[in-house]
Amino acid sequence: MSKATIYRTCPRSGLQFESQAEKLMIANAVTAVVFLLLGGVLAIGVVLTRWPAVHWLASDTFYQVLTAHGIDMLIFWIIFFEMAVLYFCSSTLLRCRIATPRVAWLAFALMLIGAVTNNVAVYQGASSVMMTSYVPMLAAPAFYLGLILFAVGALIGCFVFFGTLVIAKQDKTYEGSVPLVTFGAITAAIIAVFTIASGAIILVPTWLLSMGVIDKVDPLMYRTIWWAFGHSSQQINVAAHISIWYLVAAVVFGAKPMSERVSRGAFLLYILFLQLASAHHLLSDPGMSTGWKVMNTSYFMYFAVLASMIHGLTIPGAMEVAQRKKGYTRGLFEWLRRAPWSNPTFSGVFISIIGFGFLGGISGVMMGTEQLNMIIHNTIYVPGHFHATVVIGTTLSFMALTYYLIPVLFRREMINPGLAKWQPYLFGFSMYFFCLVMMGAGTLGVPRRHWDLSFSGMALAYPWPGAVYLLMGLVGIAGVCAIVGGAIYIYITVGSLLWGKRLETGAQSEHFTPIPPTAPTLEAHGYGSLGFAAPGTFTLAMIFLVSFVLYYFVNWKYLSTLWGLS
Repeated sequence: MSKATIYRTCPRSGLQFESQAEKLMIANAVTAVVFLLLGGVLAIGVVLTRWPAVHWLASDTFYQVLTAHGIDMLIFWIIFFEMAVLYFCSSTLLRCRIATPRVAWLAFALMLIGAVTNNVAVYQGASSVMMTSYVPMLAAPAFYLGLILFAVGALIGCFVFFGTLVIAKQDKTYEGSVPLVTFGAITAAIIAVFTIASGAIILVPTWLLSMGVIDKVDPLMYRTIWWAFGHSSQQINVAAHISIWYLVAAVVFGAKPMSERVSRGAFLLYILFLQLASAHHLLSDPGMSTGWKVMNTSYFMYFAVLASMIHGLTIPGAMEVAQRKKGYTRGLFEWLRRAPWSNPTFSGVFISIIGFGFLGGISGVMMGTEQLNMIIHNTIYVPGHFHATVVIGTTLSFMALTYYLIPVLFRREMINPGLAKWQPYLFGFSMYFFCLVMMGAGTLGVPRRHWDLSFSGMALAYPWPGAVYLLMGLVGIAGVCAIVGGAIYIYITVGSLLWGKRLETGAQSEHFTPIPPTAPTLEAHGYGSLGFAAPGTFTLAMIFLVSFVLYYFVNWKYLSTLWGLS
């Protein structure tokens, strides 16, 4: 072992950080927050322009700002943070040195150069093509080059992660199977390899097209392959933030999965079936057969839905079992009432779980049904759905994890803990409302990306009902509140790193400490009524099921009113 390899044991958490892995985690996480800040500033322009009473930006500026906002938030902020999560779940949780640290730093450099290159191309103009960048609409060559460099760097980072797993196995830093959180990170990395490869397959020829090297890229082929990249990026997020949910359940409650085998099986279902949900972006395209569309968006995708429902049951269930073991056994929900709601790590994750399941999950299954998809395809319902998944699900989970990592990884006392306590509520509930009113406006037909809702000055202006203007105004108000919540997170995060009290580093050694044998799985008998280990969670699951059935029925009823039968 190299003498330069130093392991630091955090005195608060007992986690062990290898020196190079720790620096890589910090670099990736800090860069992620910078892009979150940039994307949040751009969100102001998007929200205030879609708000009809304000309608702030001119059309050319709006599409430029929307392009940068989408890419900075959906790609750069999230994937930089996910690289930090991968290094944490491998090197730190398995207590081993990181594989090929120089290669890992090369990966980080490529990602950073690519992200900056892409942003510069957008701000220079002539690249306002949205994140989807559909051909034959073309951006500047640097736009595609930046994405390609970023993707190559992220792919290298995934291979470093896999290499670190091999080192941990060789050095015998753990016994038996890898921890469940690491298993979830492996799932995310496997999906990432598929996703990034799909992006390279279609972005490289599009880059060549933008330089005039080739003459054509088929638009239908582009859309089909691009969505294997664009939508599967969200599947990386799902696996990553669900891994964080399991981690936080363990950290905050000392909870263990109700069944590790079931949870691992659910992650495996993600690998096999989750990417098939990409097909719901193609349900209005003429090139795919009805049979292909139905199979991908129903029978196959339901396995991925099953996996999410398993996680949605087992994670709160594990929390409930742990709470009931501590004596919170009165009624169905004392365990939930007595949870640490003032801890932003817990509150952020629980708000994320409920919002992701009820808003993102139910709307996603509805959108994945071929017939129902036609009701809301290319309406503002679509960003309402993916803000529920990407923002409430992933971003809020990352925010919650940050509050845990500030003292543990960054070795700083968190500034203004009172404000931090309220931040997940302001951000999370604002996004709840934001997504709901966007979905409502989309159901009434509001277009997804059009700069001017009123089509002012157009010969064929559409007379929207007053409810549309009300809903879009509420979108603006909720969006501004969410931006304020995001700004508070950035203030606390950056402020803690700059001005927070420096904490004790902890003991350092040139040798890792193997993971101690895990404690026996919690006994799940005798809690609640009728022998249920987690009756409160089961009740919440039934509420979810009823909500899903009712919403599904309402949309079929709405579809039936769109045309009559004689």
